[in-house]
Amino acid sequence: MPVRQGRYTLVLPSAPGISGYAAVVGKKEGEGPLGSGFDYIYEDGTAGEKTWEKAESVMHRDAVSRAISKAGISPQDADVIFAGDLLNQCIGSTFGIRELGIPFAGMYGACSTMALSLAAAAACVDSRIAETAIASTSSHFCSAEKQFRMPLEYGGQRTPTSQWTATAASAAVVTKNEAKARIEKVIIGRIQDYGIKDANNMGAAMAPAACRTIADFLRDTNTSPSDYDLILTGDLGTVGTELLCELMMKQENIDISSVHSDCGLMIYDVSKQKEVGAGGSGCGCSGAVLCSEILKRLELGELKKVFFVGTGALMSSVSSLQSESIPSVAHGVLLAGG
Repeated sequence: MPVRQGRYTLVLPSAPGISGYAAVVGKKEGEGPLGSGFDYIYEDGTAGEKTWEKAESVMHRDAVSRAISKAGISPQDADVIFAGDLLNQCIGSTFGIRELGIPFAGMYGACSTMALSLAAAAACVDSRIAETAIASTSSHFCSAEKQFRMPLEYGGQRTPTSQWTATAASAAVVTKNEAKARIEKVIIGRIQDYGIKDANNMGAAMAPAACRTIADFLRDTNTSPSDYDLILTGDLGTVGTELLCELMMKQENIDISSVHSDCGLMIYDVSKQKEVGAGGSGCGCSGAVLCSEILKRLELGELKKVFFVGTGALMSSVSSLQSESIPSVAHGVLLAGG
């Protein structure tokens, strides 16, 4: 059963294992630095469907099905799936996995959804509520832009601070069985709001939440950045990464720069893929990086301890039109490798 450590962190004594995982991406993501590590690359962004939303659902189902297959189980063996995405009422995930017949718990954490769903799945398995739980998420550049910013047909110029919503889906199967990648601790973050209103500057909105959760976790666990091989955020991009390191030093007197990386800066080569602006974002971005490069390196023993911190801007298309600020949250999962 989970045991609380400090004020906000939960220790999972059984350290649930990740027995199968998968990440599928779009063409642009496949052209990035991590391209060779993804399970499948969709050269056609529509995935053969009539709408971007349906394409995202196809990718989401594909990622879940591949993770299940790699875990050596069938959909009927899964006790619950925690899934979410960026679209209204999470139709990317619900429409994608509705045919699998798995008990479903919808999650919304914006870009933090992979960390949130993974934390929920791990806690469920550790507490013996479930023997097998799945965490999954997705995003699609075209469906997200259509909902949150402007019609793609408008062709508006993107600001330097804007990030590119990744076309990607990912899934991880969490079980009570031993595995080379395990989940030892989780932390559910607290909402932070610094009054940022620019929907084209997600990094600035989410950096304070990442700072808060990382500081809370280090304080709860009585650890320092040097105790981890990697503190991985997703997705702050260039602007948010700089702000996070600055906030950590100024507010907490903690230097994470030597062990910090951001999924938004890993999935694309921002120096060569100029159109991605300040880096990647979207639920699928951090999920795809985690369920390819990171879990693979944990299994190989190249990484021993990774603190994965998913960051999410809790805005909606309605709140932006009403000139509301952008509250953000960050959830953390401590991963241990073989």
